[in-house]
Amino acid sequence: MNEPTISVRGLTVRYRTRDSVTYATDNVSFDLHRGQILTLVGESGCGKTTAGMSVLRLLPGEADVVSGEVWYGGRDLMAMNDRELRPIRGRHIAMIFQDPVAGLNPVIDIGSQVAEMLTSHLDIGKKEARARAIEVLHDVGLSDPARVAKAYPFQLSGGMCQRVMIGIATALNPDVIIADEPTSALDVTIQAQILHQLDRLRHERGTAILLITHDFGVVAQMADDVAVMYAGRVVERGGVHEMLKSPLHPYTHALLGTLPRVDGQHEHLRQIPGVPPVMTAIAERCPFIPRCSKVMNICRSEGPPPLDRPEGATHEVACYNPVWQGLER
Repeated sequence: MNEPTISVRGLTVRYRTRDSVTYATDNVSFDLHRGQILTLVGESGCGKTTAGMSVLRLLPGEADVVSGEVWYGGRDLMAMNDRELRPIRGRHIAMIFQDPVAGLNPVIDIGSQVAEMLTSHLDIGKKEARARAIEVLHDVGLSDPARVAKAYPFQLSGGMCQRVMIGIATALNPDVIIADEPTSALDVTIQAQILHQLDRLRHERGTAILLITHDFGVVAQMADDVAVMYAGRVVERGGVHEMLKSPLHPYTHALLGTLPRVDGQHEHLRQIPGVPPVMTAIAERCPFIPRCSKVMNICRSEGPPPLDRPEGATHEVACYNPVWQGLER
């Protein structure tokens, strides 16, 4: 495979509060290649959004990057200052936020917000930028883009605002798009349209997409590769078909087991027992131990296992006692 477009290595992030410290990610690593969709998946609070926001250094002030590197174009983004990052943000790596309405300025019309992205990175005038902004709105499937350009965010639906956000993110044909739950607040019809738009971008432009989600339906539809996160760590990583067919980590196996089945084999929805751990320190043992049905003595005596590909497996897992085809091996 070719060199990755972007490479994240050993990312550890913590949040400071007055009373405690929370470790949001712990030694997270992944590669993203041209034209690839990699999904970060896991339950709420597992560190998915923090990992995505860290790539562009968009974390809030109470966040500290304890360690880690983000390599793009032969340079470590973590070693850059804001002045050096400014031409990369939006131009080469763009972000689509979870809440499209909150991501837009409520007192500036849509056309001006799209045009601002263009004038920030290109040597063009306001008139030309406005005309190109209307083209961008047309390209993301908005009917009557000239009217939309004159509108304000509160005058548009959530789906229309999300299309605007995609237009802003893709206006300059970036190499990488980080999409944080881009369909979570939309109805299923609009979800399908937004996902189709992202899929078209990666096929037509070769855009590499990091798609953050908790929806395995989206994962099955969109992903080439999947990284499953639990308590700030990547616990399983590999191709989407192998992961969905033969999950190896007990957490991934349990997570897939909670999904409703169309064959009606289970009358009631399953749930994973227990609650996620409180991440107030780097885990000294596998954080899934209190909820795991496959715990062994080594799980309690050794530190968290690293990602590795067991003999006979098709992808990587961080587990001393992985699941094999849903059966004990």
